[in-house]
Amino acid sequence: MIDRITFNPSQCGGRPCIRGMRIRVKDVLDLLAAGIPQAEILEDLPYLEPADIHACLDYAAAQADHPVLLAR
Repeated sequence: MIDRITFNPSQCGGRPCIRGMRIRVKDVLDLLAAGIPQAEILEDLPYLEPADIHACLDYAAAQADHPVLLAR
């Protein structure tokens, strides 16, 4: 699913987007965090697919899973 997430330095400041469109992963995550149901997101953004929303969640989970190194 992560292959649905694209990066283009010329688009949206290089931020992660969905399938080369100008829809940022953050935009989808913000909608989900606001409690907007997936069905409503797909209705409002008809060019998105359910797999795109799942890819955003997978991407966010992967970004949150990184080691934290402490300097001593």
